[in-house]
This record gives sequence, structure tokens and C-alpha cells, in this order.
Amino acid sequence: MRKNKDFRREPLTDTQLLMTITICIFVAMYLLAMAFLQGGFLHAQQIFDMLNDNASLIIVSCGLTIVMIGGGIDISVGAVTSLVVMSCILYLNNGGNIFVSILLALGIGVAFGLVHGFLVSYLEIQPFIVTLAGMFFARGLTTILSVNPQKVDHEGFAKLRDAKIVIPWLGYTAKNGNRVPARIELGVVVAFVCVLLIFVLLKYIKLGRNFYAMGGNQTSALMLGINVKRTRFISYVLSGLLSGISGYVFMMHTGAGNATNAAGMEMNAIASSIIGGTLLTGGVGNVVGTLFGTLTLTTIKKIVVSSGLNDPWWQSITTGGMLCFFILLQSVVLARRAKKKKS
Repeated sequence: MRKNKDFRREPLTDTQLLMTITICIFVAMYLLAMAFLQGGFLHAQQIFDMLNDNASLIIVSCGLTIVMIGGGIDISVGAVTSLVVMSCILYLNNGGNIFVSILLALGIGVAFGLVHGFLVSYLEIQPFIVTLAGMFFARGLTTILSVNPQKVDHEGFAKLRDAKIVIPWLGYTAKNGNRVPARIELGVVVAFVCVLLIFVLLKYIKLGRNFYAMGGNQTSALMLGINVKRTRFISYVLSGLLSGISGYVFMMHTGAGNATNAAGMEMNAIASSIIGGTLLTGGVGNVVGTLFGTLTLTTIKKIVVSSGLNDPWWQSITTGGMLCFFILLQSVVLARRAKKKKS
């Protein structure tokens, strides 16, 4: 006789559970908006516009997710993004080459990542202090480059900025009867490629698993033979690299920049990561959750505006309330899960 095999599914990990909750809440929120607010929520372009407007935020949030999974924090990402935008605009306006401008963006991001990683990992300075100093330094450099708003005046870049992926069958019919096709900017493609690569890194590559081990318990990670200092150093370098990419994508979307570019982006990135299921204590997180965390954050802001609450403080209030809700939800879910494991 054959023995009956037990095909019971393994329980979801904390990362998978929190990511699933975020996705479900986003879907439910968007469906409710479609049902009661209608308007643009009924068109696929609304989703594409959310992605077009937040492609740079998605990228920088993914970098911050890596750092937070490892138990760190990086609050300089918004300022580095701003510095990249201004540097690349001035370079292109002075007859620069597009390919070299991309290298410039990546170089600035990696440079900040190297400095932050070295100070945090090898000199063991608190990451909040290090990245706070990096934020002020990047903001100061941006102001030195130009106080006035700058617009990209480069023919080659204009073609890159205006290039879009058109999907006619996902469009909609406007009130005047014209058919408006759905449009996706190239920055969204870059954002999804970054999400995919980081997802593979965290799930299937040893370095990614080391991030989780380091953030979960540094002592245990050391006992497992993981080079914690090097792993933490790499996490900050990756965060800096993604900030550089984010800056260029931001410039591709706006085609302009000023000294206050990406102001508050670091806070939105932290909020997106937390809503997506990344814990500030480290060891838990997923970039797919971060992607949906960004979309959830954007959706609630659009719902507020569609409801007639156009004053900017209403968006801040709802964002703060949602962040508190997700932090409380994470605490309750993980506490119940830990209790079940003990019993």
C-alpha cells in the first residue's frame, strides 16, 4: 500500500503575509474608488498615470527597502535624486552627451552610496546621522549648482523625454468623441526592470538572503559566516545607485528641475516601504510589496483629491493616518503569528 502523502501547504512567511495584505488593500481601495468615485478610476490610463508620475519614487523606494531589510535607514535618497537632476540638466544644457549624462547620474548615486556605506559599515556610525549629513550635503550642492529652476534644452533628450509606449486598445473615448490611447513613459519600464532585478536578488541570490539574515539578527548572521560589514556596505551602495537611476527617471518625466526637486521623497519612500510590508526593525520586506505600497499611497491621495479635498494638508493627514494604520496592522499580525508559533 502507498503511504498517504501530506500535501499541506507551508504557511506564508512574514514577508509574504504582509505583502499579500498590502496587495489586497490596494485592490479593494481601487475597486471602491471605481465604484463610488468613478471618473478617471474607470480608465486604465489612471493606473498608467500613477506609474508615470511615481516611477522615480518606486525606484528609490526599492533601494530604501534593501537598506531597511538589512536593518538600516537612508534618508538622503531624495536629496541625492535632486542633485542628480540638477547636475544632469546643467551638463546637458552645456552641450553634454546623453550617454555620459546617464553615467554622471549613476556616478553621483554610487559616490554617495560608497561614502554612506563606508561610514555606517566600517566606522560604525549611526546610519541616521550619516545619511542626514548626506542629505544636507546633497541639498547644499544642488543649491550651489543653481538656485533658479532649470529646463532641459537638449534636442536628443527631448526625444527621450517624449518617447512613450502607446497601447491603443487600453485607451478610452473622451467626451468629444475622440479615442485617447493609453500611454506609458519609458521611466516606468526602467522602474519595473529595477523591481524585477531586485526581486531576483532578494529571493534567489545569496547576497539578498544575507540582507534578510543581517536585518533579522546580526549576531546569528555573524555565526553563519556572513560578512555583515561588507553586506551592509553593499546595501548602501545599491541604495545610492538606485537614487542615481531615480534622478534620471525623474528628469525624464519632468524635463526640468530646481533646488527643491524631490523634496520629501525620502519620507514618501519610507512610507511606501512600510506600507508595502517592510519592517523598520529589519529582516522583513519585499520590493513587490514596496511597488504596491507606492501605488496604495498614490491611490489614497487621488481619492482625497477626487473627493473634493484639494487642500494639500488633507493629503498629508491621510498619508499619516494610513501609515499609522499599516504599522499597527503589521504589529498585530506579527504578534498573533508569533503567539501561534509559541503555542
